[in-house]
Amino acid sequence: MTSTTSSEPRAGIDGKGILITETARRQLGQLLAQQGTGRVLRVGVRSGGCSGMSYTMDFIEGAEVRDDDDRYTYSLDDGTAFEVVCDPKSLLYIYGMQLDYSTALIGGGFNFTNPNATQTCGCGSSFAV
Repeated sequence: MTSTTSSEPRAGIDGKGILITETARRQLGQLLAQQGTGRVLRVGVRSGGCSGMSYTMDFIEGAEVRDDDDRYTYSLDDGTAFEVVCDPKSLLYIYGMQLDYSTALIGGGFNFTNPNATQTCGCGSSFAV
């Protein structure tokens, strides 16, 4: 069974940040609830992967957010919200990116659509700019 992808991804409450589909927001909300309170999602890039750069996503303690991080708050349908942070260097590569989530058996999980990528790999977690 595959999930339905929302056709209207949303940026953060302030209208900025990474575009996150409804399906991905729900999944992130569930994962964040399992992590406990005080955690935020860090999204970024690092060198590596089959195309040269790869995406990173990890839950971190709110106290680990750096002063120069960009912070975005996303609302969930139940009225709660979660925060996504990204360092300025990574943001240069992923600004305008869309994050989606699929429950498909093959190719499921979080999927990145990056308008800044000039090349992507088959796994969808690596890109070149």
